[in-house]
Amino acid sequence: METKTVKVPNVGCNGCVNTIKSEVGALPGVISVDGSPETKLITIQWEHPADWSSIRHTMTALDYAPEEA
Repeated sequence: METKTVKVPNVGCNGCVNTIKSEVGALPGVISVDGSPETKLITIQWEHPADWSSIRHTMTALDYAPEEA
């Protein structure tokens, strides 16, 4: 299992977090998605067949592109 926490500048409210949770959470292999509009941090846990590339692509397509450290 892998875990990644990223900053998402476009997150402004709980609705934004819920959109990310529902869309990213629907990807096969994604175990959990959690986040906070106050910190703009989203934490995602996943295992095979999900990978960071597909998760990042989904978030970018939703206009919630994660900042890469």
